[in-house]
This record gives sequence, C-alpha cells and structure tokens, in this order.
Amino acid sequence: MTDLIERKAQARQTAFARRKAAFAAGQGAACDHLLSALMRFGPAPLAGYMPIRTEIDPRRVMEGHSGPVGVPVILGPGRGLIFRKWTATTPLIEGEYGAAIPQEGPQVIPRVLIVPLVAFDRRGYRLGYGGGFYDRTLEALRAKGPTTAIGFAFAAQELDEVPIEPTDQPLDLIVTENGPIWPRGG
Repeated sequence: MTDLIERKAQARQTAFARRKAAFAAGQGAACDHLLSALMRFGPAPLAGYMPIRTEIDPRRVMEGHSGPVGVPVILGPGRGLIFRKWTATTPLIEGEYGAAIPQEGPQVIPRVLIVPLVAFDRRGYRLGYGGGFYDRTLEALRAKGPTTAIGFAFAAQELDEVPIEPTDQPLDLIVTENGPIWPRGG
C-alpha cells in the first residue's frame, strides 16, 4: 500500500504542475466540447462543480443546462457527496477545501456528473485529491441506476497510467480543450 500511496503522490505532483501551466494558457474550446457531449443527455439532472485552484471551469456549461444542476457538498471524511441545487444567482458560502457551495437549497440527484480531477488516463481512471468522495458517490449513484461520469480537464493532465485501487470508479468520458476522449470505445 505504501508503494501505491507514493505513486499516487508522485502522479499528483506531476499533474498539478501540468494543470497549472495549462490553466495559465486558458481553456480554449473545452466548454464547447463539454456542451456538445452533454447534448445527448437533454435536461437530465446534472452535477457540476465550482472550480478551485487551477481546475478547469465548467460554470458556463452548467449555466446553460436545461435541467436541474447541483454542486457537490462534502458531508465529512469517509462519506459520499450530496449535490445542492445551483443556479448562477444562488447565494454561495465557502465549503470544504475552499470550494463555493450553496448556503442552502434542495438536493439534486444527478444522472450525469461533470467530475473535477487532478489527472486522468485513457482507460477512464482519474486521480483526485485523495479523499475518495467522488468514488464513493459514483458507486452509490450507479447502484441506483444509470449514471454517467464525465471528467473535465486540461489535455495536459493526461498521464500514461493513473495508479488505481479496487474502489476507484472509472469515468465514462473525459472532455478536454482538444475534444472528447471515450474510454472503452464510448
């Protein structure tokens, strides 16, 4: 396990540096590609996220979604996420890790999730910040019905292989400024 922890730490360090450089260069057509990918889901409930640090920003796409949109709220260590309803005018407060969250509001149960990440690979695996929040959440949502996880990232965040463990939930699609990447053939 120590080797896996060290490999993940090294992968994060590499990916953070790449993401920082990509962030400085701008998002390019990333939101256009994400919007195109989401068209197949129509008004299905969507979970987005409020970007922190140098994460790629999905808010333009979230604002234009025709169905309900939620953003993640961390309930505590070792737990899954909930998603509170969000619009561009929702009052926000600072949540865990500095992410803005709705101060209050109803819960949204997403069918499609735009997932932030530190790194990804072509197999559809992602490396997050290490809390396991999205893995637990995706596992629970997928146990209840069809759920699509779309990783949203800069192309520079791609690694040859993300170190994984049995609890890691794969992404169904990754969208970058260069277009979509369909793991397992889409």
